[in-house]
Amino acid sequence: MRLENLRVAEVMQTAVISAREDDDIRKVAADMRLADVRHVPVVDAELHVVGILSSRDVLRVLGRGGTAPIPVAKVMTRTVMTVRPSTPAAVAAVVLLQYKIGALPVVGNHDELVGLVTETDFLRLAVQALRDSEAEVRDEHHPSP
Repeated sequence: MRLENLRVAEVMQTAVISAREDDDIRKVAADMRLADVRHVPVVDAELHVVGILSSRDVLRVLGRGGTAPIPVAKVMTRTVMTVRPSTPAAVAAVVLLQYKIGALPVVGNHDELVGLVTETDFLRLAVQALRDSEAEVRDEHHPSP
């Protein structure tokens, strides 16, 4: 695996659930549980990212109780950093670490949502790199005939 030339496009997930600002937080929370995801980009009608919702945001709000509908717009984070598929993966990883965030929406040429790259995606990448490294060490110590 050649990590130095890796781009976000090679790491990101493209099967992404999203929400709208007027969606009820309980519906989105149910979708998040069903999809087993911790971050949901919030998009407008043109699929432009206008916010992001994390499982922590959901827990904070739903933990207060109550049954009245709560629109996503009241809970989401509005200041959202995004990256492009062509962004070097290392740059995206640094942004996640530097700002202590768990996900970056990936946007296309017209700023439309095309994917999501998360800390979990980079952890998978790290596991694969470590396994590849172990295999190389094993092969060095036990050459094939």
